[in-house]
Amino acid sequence: MNVITDLSTIEQPFTRPVVTIGNFDGVHKGHQAIFHQVIEKAESIKGTSVAMTFEPHPMRVLKKKKSPPLITLYEQKKELIAKTGIDVFICIPFDKDFAAITARRFIEDILVKTIGLSAIVIGNDYSFGKDRKGNVAFLRQHADRFGYEVIVADWIPGSLKTADRISSTRIRETVMAGKVDEVAQLLGRYYQIRGKVVSGRNRGGRLLGFPTANINLIDELCPKAGVYAVTVECQDKKYQGVANIGYSPTFDDHIFTVEVHLLDFSGDLYDQDIRVNFIQRIRNEKKFGGLDELSAQITKDIQTARDILSGNPS
Repeated sequence: MNVITDLSTIEQPFTRPVVTIGNFDGVHKGHQAIFHQVIEKAESIKGTSVAMTFEPHPMRVLKKKKSPPLITLYEQKKELIAKTGIDVFICIPFDKDFAAITARRFIEDILVKTIGLSAIVIGNDYSFGKDRKGNVAFLRQHADRFGYEVIVADWIPGSLKTADRISSTRIRETVMAGKVDEVAQLLGRYYQIRGKVVSGRNRGGRLLGFPTANINLIDELCPKAGVYAVTVECQDKKYQGVANIGYSPTFDDHIFTVEVHLLDFSGDLYDQDIRVNFIQRIRNEKKFGGLDELSAQITKDIQTARDILSGNPS
């Protein structure tokens, strides 16, 4: 996938580009369906499939205090879009000057003159340009003049049982509720957090007999406090594990942590970058009467995780 982060580096328009535009936070099943539609259309006209997004998320610039936590930060978003088979990924630096560009200028200067737009695939509710005046109707209004086709993508329902569409907002709420098994159905993959293993409080292995990797999160969206069956990706290997998110109430120190115990693993993960995939929530966080009671519960949690993960090898 060709990655472009500066429009001025595009020396000439692409070959019959089919473009989709959006923030694509989460790169969920709805986004994936749009990408596949873009790819199919591009293949049918022997053109180039293009996904355009913005960094930082426009909400971070326009509504700083109301900006929600992101499901996928830039690097993961880029990785996930690359996996769909998109030819070109354009990430435009977003600031207040860019936000001031009118919808008409965005179409004419960026989509048509710079990229060479042949067709655009967007959701029915997408808007762009200054004051969000650009929309499907606006694109269609200018389609004949600039010679491009407008394709409105169908939204994807969250399940066979509901007519609610998949959305980043819905995914965000579901993650924060701890319903990670439901989130996987919306994302088309398990929800993942990333971070670096840092020094902990030296009590998992020393006091409890269950060494843990303490993670300094780079992600903004963290599942609800509790215990989870997880898989862990590190050093090109994958391990099963149990993650604890929260404040460790038994120790009563009120410090938020994300700790992961890797099953059947021995070694030092300190300073390593790891990825944790959340498979299923096991229980709420709980205050125990002492270390023996907590250790016994962890033993039960590990067995529960093994049972869950035996049916979820990924």
